[in-house]
This record gives sequence, structure tokens and C-alpha cells, in this order.
Amino acid sequence: MEEKEKNMSSDASSGKSVNLSLSGMTCASCANIIERTLNKVPGVKKASVNFSAEKALVFFDEKNASKKDLIEAVAQAGYKAEEINPKDSEHESKKREKELKQQFSKFLFSAILSVPMFYFMFFDFIEGFPGSETLLPYVGIFSLIFTIPIQFIIGASFYKGMWSSLKMKTFNMDSLIAIGTSTAFFYSLINFIVYFSKTGSLIGLEGMKIPELYFETSAFLITFVSLGKWLEARTKGKTSDAIKKLMGLQAKTARVIRNGKTEDVAIETVAHGDIVIVRPGEKIPVDGKITKGSSAVDESMISGESLPVEKQIGDTVVGGTINKTGSFEFETTKIGSETVLAQIIRVVEEAQGSKAPIQNFADRISAWFVPAVIGIAILTFIIWYFILSASLTFALMAFTAVIVIACPCALGLATPTSLMVGTGKGAEYGILVKGGEPLEAACNIDAVIFDKTGTLTHGKPVVTDIVKFSETKEDDILSVSASLEKLSEHSLAEAIYSHAQEKNISFSEAHNFQAVPGHGVQGAIADAEYFFGNRKMISEVAKINISKSVEKEISKLEGEGKTAMLLSSKEKIIGAVAVADTVKETSKVAIEKLKKLGIAVYMITGDNKRTAEAIAKQVGIENILAEVLPEDKANEVKKLQDAGKKVAMVGDGINDAPALAQSNLGIAMGSGTDVAIEAGDVVIMKSDLRDVVTAFELSKETMGKIKQNMFFALFYNVMGIPIAARIFVGFGLVLKPELAGLAMALSSVSVVSNSLLLRFFRPGKKNYLSLVAPYVMVILFTLLFIEFARFSSGM
Repeated sequence: MEEKEKNMSSDASSGKSVNLSLSGMTCASCANIIERTLNKVPGVKKASVNFSAEKALVFFDEKNASKKDLIEAVAQAGYKAEEINPKDSEHESKKREKELKQQFSKFLFSAILSVPMFYFMFFDFIEGFPGSETLLPYVGIFSLIFTIPIQFIIGASFYKGMWSSLKMKTFNMDSLIAIGTSTAFFYSLINFIVYFSKTGSLIGLEGMKIPELYFETSAFLITFVSLGKWLEARTKGKTSDAIKKLMGLQAKTARVIRNGKTEDVAIETVAHGDIVIVRPGEKIPVDGKITKGSSAVDESMISGESLPVEKQIGDTVVGGTINKTGSFEFETTKIGSETVLAQIIRVVEEAQGSKAPIQNFADRISAWFVPAVIGIAILTFIIWYFILSASLTFALMAFTAVIVIACPCALGLATPTSLMVGTGKGAEYGILVKGGEPLEAACNIDAVIFDKTGTLTHGKPVVTDIVKFSETKEDDILSVSASLEKLSEHSLAEAIYSHAQEKNISFSEAHNFQAVPGHGVQGAIADAEYFFGNRKMISEVAKINISKSVEKEISKLEGEGKTAMLLSSKEKIIGAVAVADTVKETSKVAIEKLKKLGIAVYMITGDNKRTAEAIAKQVGIENILAEVLPEDKANEVKKLQDAGKKVAMVGDGINDAPALAQSNLGIAMGSGTDVAIEAGDVVIMKSDLRDVVTAFELSKETMGKIKQNMFFALFYNVMGIPIAARIFVGFGLVLKPELAGLAMALSSVSVVSNSLLLRFFRPGKKNYLSLVAPYVMVILFTLLFIEFARFSSGM
């Protein structure tokens, strides 16, 4: 069996974890540097850095490492890290807003200083352009003055980033931009100094400008990269909309009764056991249990169901949901990070900060990409200058164009941006995908096993028949059965006990009670020993033969999809109680859709084969795993895996934990329970099996988008580098470095924009915009490259 890789290894997940917010990253290589740095810290078990989310999820041993050690390690690598405060719901939005302002300020500053040089460019194209006769001799000195602050103030971050990468003995995007702009700037500066040493003049002589100066190349390059970074930051901010929406559901205050007085307090000050008052139309602040009053509550935030849910005394309420009609009081049971909403936010944040295995491919490429590009750029210079005898200026501009056009940013953004939008979209539909690994695993699933009780069915069985096999009255059969089952924890036991209560049947005290797992229960009532359970309980434990007439009656009930349990004394079979669990309305539809996706569907249950077949027939399942004990469910999953199947297990997460863990993909049907949120790789927040189909559809579309992005990023580089190297100069295609920088910046924006198309995902519907748009982008980008090159050749 090919063991499933979990989001974090069990060894890692057993340690303490911390979410760090990162600053200063410019590309995927930066993320790799921070990740390697964190993984080298003694005591760190696993660190995962998400470039797009700008977060690091670190598992570490508190005995050997501290949060301070992690933050200092990031600082030593040349970046900034701070722990994310779960109570500060606006931290990320504030950080994004600050980053946007900084990026825009950098772009605006460099753009303002670059405008005069853009104006100077027209002197070369249009003879007699206004101001050319007066200003032409001053172009060189003015360009130098305007470029210095761009190069060393705005461009300082590139030098800082390059230095950080060099300390780690690697290169990143900052290295490329720093090398490219420095080449253009210092080549121009040297020519300016040489001209001054020969002429003693800082301006051009005889009304001409100083030749061989390319300060504008450096200035425009930094300006265009700053523009690209600003656009990228704006677009990336939209990928985390799901988190913003979830955080927006959190209440800010609560109306609490303290010392007999009602007061409004900040949500952070609410304590366990506080009595909270909720009026019509108000948001429920935290989780709790109703102690007074009743109402209808809109729980669409968790379940996705638009209809309000009636709530009475004793019912639980969830923070973030909306009270509709009545007023009520409730006692708080969960606060802060304990609440269901906080857990959902945590799951989504960790998912968006995780990596899909396919990201490893991008990481491997990024690792050698920058050094390879520098090598290609040097080779380009050598061929043009030493072999083809091109001018030094031509060869250097080709070198610079190659350096700045090839960037790992687009490749680094391909996976995390899609992952962020995809997991966020899932959360909108009440589907929590716990990271990239489950998302990718879902695409490869070819078999799904559904637990019957509570998954395919409502999980609330009711008594349908009481059958006599002796003179004992039906009420007495029910009384003995209910007296035994009163002590049992099985879901069927509750149905029998509740039915007896409804009929006002008297109960007797059961002594020497014993539950026989997978078979039934036994106990003594009024000095008589009774056995209650399935056939094996009667034949193997009670040692009583089952007659043909009893077998015929039991088989008839099982053929109707009912579970029949026999009651016997030590001597004979007394009667039987039949219980049925109704099938969910959406189960059959979901099974049909899964089959259309080419997925084999199985049902697993502890029921006997005949009962299981009756239920399976109702929902359209042909593959049945019946009479499986709870502890054997994982073995059944393993058998299918050994047969070459990639298996998803769907259960409630309570008694299916081993099977969920064994499967390639564990899907827990949650209804917002803590157990389910912890148990599955994917958590379905409402009890609708159609959401299982939606989870598969979403995973396929998200992974398809990741592959589109990777193709787009690689295509961009494969196409752009030869044009930048001026291989097609014979066709009139010569790409100037500043336009190469603009193209590079736009490629990253295009990848993020393509990921954002996942926001148009709708369950059961084709996202045609998402299918067509990438190919339109490729065509437009190809045309853009060609036009840039043609424009450059005329400059």
C-alpha cells in the first residue's frame, strides 16, 4: 500500500506549531531561503513557507527551540517575521494595506523621476521635438541625477535581497534585478566619467547629448518592476478574500449578564460560563448552550443551508451565526480559538499556508532557475561580443534583457495563489480542505467508501416493527430490549430506548450488563439472563439455534432495509425488534454524480448483508462491504488500496477515525463538530453528500488551474528568454531591458489573475471562463512580446 502523505507528518504535528507572518519576500526563491533557514533551526521539525500568503507554518519542539529563535533566524536571513495573533483579525488586512501603500509609493516615486527621461527619449525619434535643441546636451547629467535615487533608494530593496540570498549561497529575483539594473547604470556611469575625463564637460558638446548612456534603462526597469509588484500585491490580496469574509463573521462585542447587570463587553473578555443575551437580528458572539428562551438561527455560515434552524433550551449555538426571530440567553462553552468559527478560520489559514506536492516541482525549478538564467545571460554576452563581434552596448543590453525577463516569480505564484483561492472557495460552500496535499490527493481518487450510518443515512434510526416468537407480549419485548439498551452507547440502542419512552413503557434494572462489540448486549433482569443482538449474538453467545421460521421473518425485515435484532433468554428466542435508518434525500443524487466522474462507490456497514443490500439498492450502490466491525473498517480500506485503488473514506469522524487515517483521502461529515474538524483531510460542514462531489470537482478545477499556471509560467520564460537574447534580431525583434522588465512583471500578474478565475467556480457547472481565459492570455502575451520587441527595435 502506498501510504498517504498527510498535511504534516505525525512527528511534526506532535510538536508545537506557530504561524508566522513574513515580510520582505520578492519571489519564490525568497520563500525557499526562509524555509531552508527555518528547517535548519535546532528543534524545528518541519517548516513550510507560502510565498503568496506570506506566511510560515512551523512545527517545533519547545525544549530545543522557541518562537523568538524562529523570528531571529528569519531576521538573520534578511527578512522580517512576526507571530500572528489569532485575536487580531485585522492583522492581515492591515499588513496588506501597508504593503500596497509602500509598493504604490515606490512606483509613484520612481515614475515621477522617470517621466523626464521618457520625455528625453522622444528627442531620438522625432526631429525638432519641443525642447530638444535646448535640453539635448543636458540629457546625460539630468538622467544621472534622476536615476541615482531610483537606483539606490527604490532599488535598495533589490540589493538587500541579493545580499540575503548570497549569504545563503544562492540567487533570487532580487539578484536578477540588481545585476540587470547595475549593469545598465554602471556601464552608463563609466561612459559618463570617461566622457568627462576626455572633455572636462558634464554636458554634451556642440548641442549633442553624451553618447552611450543608458540610465533610463535602469530607471525604467525599476519603475516597471515596482509597477508589477504593486499590481501583484493588489491581485494577491484578492486571493485571501475567503479569510476576510470568515473573519468578518466574528462578533466584536457580546451582551453579558454579570452581577445581575447587563453590559456590553469586548468579545475578548467573554469567559467560560458567562450568560449571554442575544436579541432578534443580532450575531451570536461565541459558542454555547441555550439556557432560556428559543429562536430560529441562520446557520448558513456553517451548514450552507439558507433555512433557519429552530433552537430550544439545551440546544447548542455557534458563534458567528445570526439570530432571526426570538430572544434567548445562553451559557458560553467555547471562547476565542475554541469556537467552531475560529477552528474553521484556523483550518483555512493553515490550508492556504500549506504546499501541494506539485509545488515541489516548481521549487526544484526555482532552485536552479536563477543561476541558469545568469549563465544564459553571460553566454549571450560572450556570443554576441566575442564571437559575433557585436558592439559592447548591444551585447550588454542583450545580457541585461535576459537577466531581467527571466524570473521565477510567475512559477512561484502558480501553486499557492490557486491553492488560496480554491480552499477559500471551498470554505464558502462549507467544504474545508486541509491543505495542498488533500487537494491534490482528491484528483487521483478512483474509489470512495461511504460509511452507512450517519453518512448515507440520517443516522437517527427509529423502531419500525416488534415481532413475537413466543407468548411474550410486544410491550414486554420492548421493555426488556429497552432496559438492556439503556446501558448501551450504540445508535440503534438510543432508537429503541427513545421508542419505549414515547410509549410510556416501564424499564427494569439490568445487572451484569455486557456489550459484545459487533454483536449485541446481554444482561440479567429479575434473575433472568437475556441476550439482544444480531444472529451471531444468539447463535454464538447465547448458543441458541435460529429456526427456519425465525430466519424467514428476519430475512423479510432485512430485505426491507431494516436492521432486526433478536431477543432471547438462555432457553429460547422471545422476539425481535426491527429498526430502520432513513436514507438522506441527497445520497442517491450524489452517488450518481460520483459514478459519472468515473469513481467506484462502496458502502461499508456493520449490518448484515441483506440489510446492507436493501439500503445500497435505494442509493444505487453495487459494491457492498457488510458485517464489518468498527475496528476492521481500516482493513477493508487497505484491501482496496492493495488492489491498486486510490481510496477516499467518507464518515462522521467519530468511529471512523482509523479508516479515515488509512485512506488516501479522509472526508469527515461534520455539521460543525470538533471531532469531524480534527478527523478528516476534508471536512464537509453540512450533512449533504453532494458536497463530497463538489469537493472532488473543486479539487480537479484547482489542480487544473495550477497546471495551467505552471505551463503559462514556463511558456513565458521559454518564449521570452530567446527574444531577450536577441536571437530573432534578423526578424526585427530586439527587446530592450526596460520592456523586458515590464513583461516579466505582467507575467506574474497574469498568473495571479488566472488563479482568481477560480472564484467563478459553481458546483456542477462548467467554468467556461476559467477554461478559455488562460489560452486567450497566452495568445495576448505572445502578441505583447512581439509588439514590445518591434517597438524596442525602433528605439
